[in-house]
Amino acid sequence: MKIIPIAFDSFGVRSMSTLIMTKDVNVYIDPGVALGPKRYGLLPTEAEEYALRLAREKIMEVCSRYAHIVVVSHYHYDHHPFPEDKEMYEACFKGKIVFAKDRLKNINASGKSRGRVFENNVKGLVKKLSWADGTKAVFGETEIEFSHAVWHGDVGSRVGKVIMVYIKDCESSFLFGSDAQSLADPDALSWFLKKNPEFAIIDGYPTIFLGWRMKASNFENSKQNLMKAIENTNARVIILEHHILRDIDYKERMKDVFSLAQSLNKDILTSAEFYGLENFFLEMWRKEITEGKREVDVEKYYAELFKKINSKIEK
Repeated sequence: MKIIPIAFDSFGVRSMSTLIMTKDVNVYIDPGVALGPKRYGLLPTEAEEYALRLAREKIMEVCSRYAHIVVVSHYHYDHHPFPEDKEMYEACFKGKIVFAKDRLKNINASGKSRGRVFENNVKGLVKKLSWADGTKAVFGETEIEFSHAVWHGDVGSRVGKVIMVYIKDCESSFLFGSDAQSLADPDALSWFLKKNPEFAIIDGYPTIFLGWRMKASNFENSKQNLMKAIENTNARVIILEHHILRDIDYKERMKDVFSLAQSLNKDILTSAEFYGLENFFLEMWRKEITEGKREVDVEKYYAELFKKINSKIEK
């Protein structure tokens, strides 16, 4: 099984876009990408806009060319295309088997509305559309299983629920915890423990909002859940990404998590680190870039990133 991150926060954009290739089937999870609309009271820099264009093009290329199955874990626009982006819809969904978060059950009002637009946009394109919550599909020796809806972070979150994805073939297993925010929901942790993956990609807790939108006690609970997942499963590699990487001090806030993983000889990485690249925290650096205190070379970074992605796909 190949796990191939395509667009992520550690590449300078908001996304968790991932291709998984087994000997039976190729699964593309969450073909969407966006930018933070405001950071430090500032709009995205030209560097971020350029990274967004490059990431979007790569998502469309890889999804169109390689994916047999496309999964949409929930209806935020960093996880599926913006409604008006017909080019991206066609590239990512035409002729594909699609498994998506149920747009009618266990979903908030915004999700229902966006899900309806999503369904209207894909129904003339896809080979098949299925609501995935709590279901399983088998392709050859590859099993794809979807969790029941779990909270997008803390229990009772106003932004609704998401589905997690588990993929297993005869040799390895993988779990994708889209916007599960360090498995803050006990049901998300329970499913992770039950599935016991060898490799996982998990959204980290949005620590940038602590003391504002998020309670410190909820963050501590999420850390404990993540540590239980690290300690009590066979996961040797965990890519911790997305919300957590918007906090410049994330490693300090999560030092007990990193310490536990190290003691167990397990790796917690960003997607950039997984490829052996430096983290490219464009949103986090927005103020420095705007003020001319930091220079970045988006073209060079993405050229190297795309070499890594292409090599992993073709290997």
